[in-house]
Amino acid sequence: MAKFLGLMYTYLNISISKNIVPDGIKGREIHHSFPMTFFQPHTVRLDHKNLSLLKQWTWQFVYIRPVCSVLMIALQLLDIYPSWLSWTFTLILNTSVSLALYSLVIFYHVFAKELAPHKPLAKFLCVKGIVFFCFWQGIVLDILVAIGVVKSNHFWLDVEHLQEALQNTLVIVEMVFFSLLMQYAYTAEPYQKGSVSEKAEEKKKE
Repeated sequence: MAKFLGLMYTYLNISISKNIVPDGIKGREIHHSFPMTFFQPHTVRLDHKNLSLLKQWTWQFVYIRPVCSVLMIALQLLDIYPSWLSWTFTLILNTSVSLALYSLVIFYHVFAKELAPHKPLAKFLCVKGIVFFCFWQGIVLDILVAIGVVKSNHFWLDVEHLQEALQNTLVIVEMVFFSLLMQYAYTAEPYQKGSVSEKAEEKKKE
């Protein structure tokens, strides 16, 4: 997610580290929604400070995710990983990823018109959609196995391998649709010599 925010910054010629914010985008309104209105005004003006805040909200997940992963692995190896601790980590990670996604959505909403030719939303959905489906369908399969909906009736195929086979089959089917979306999102047009030269000529004419 942090890389997608950086990609959108590049499209808009924004550099937080170098304090570069084009004058044409300064002062735009950012409208926060619930529950962020508990911590931020409902409407703020876009400036270097608010852009930095959006970047921090996105990057916090980059640090929290690996820290939580290391702690979870260490606690499991030490055999001190009760269910309440597992749910605590789940809550922390879901809150962290929700904040990162929120900052991306807010940023995209403000610059949707300028970013539209680059299709950043489609690019984001291509990558994160795969992760999203793989994660949540795995959770659903775990629940279905736990309540006995998914079960094995063959001695040579236990339920764990059946669940893995179902997960892999779903991924294969999903990849067909994601491949079509990727052809739209990651088109080769911007990298074709003809397209680049045509854009250069258009800029000269303007």
